[in-house]
Amino acid sequence: MIVADTNLLVYAMTYCPNRELAQSVLRKDPEWHAPTLWRSEFRSALAGYLCAEIMSYEEILEAMDKTEFFMAGREHSVDSSAVMRLVADSDCSAYDCEFVAPANHLSVPLITSDSRLLRNFSSRALAPAQFLA
Repeated sequence: MIVADTNLLVYAMTYCPNRELAQSVLRKDPEWHAPTLWRSEFRSALAGYLCAEIMSYEEILEAMDKTEFFMAGREHSVDSSAVMRLVADSDCSAYDCEFVAPANHLSVPLITSDSRLLRNFSSRALAPAQFLA
């Protein structure tokens, strides 16, 4: 079991340059969890792909449906005080700390490529390549 940041979800569920790395993480551990915030961030990433004409409207809807199905039952509401404690103890945003909080609660790694999360939460956050090693 892992907590996956939104970028990892985007990489795994769309055809982008980092897809193979994300798919390798998925093969190693297919039980991905995330805070409910993932949905908004995922939609934002897909909107960027739509505006840049990287993906069609139909492909966007398919990716969203596929990812919502994949994440069903593995989305977590996060405790505000836990998030704010993480913010106070780091230089990360509340958005970023929303991913650390469920990883801490579940005692599992957060898989992320975010350098700030990797630096601030080195005992919990792992880059995909670290996780695969």
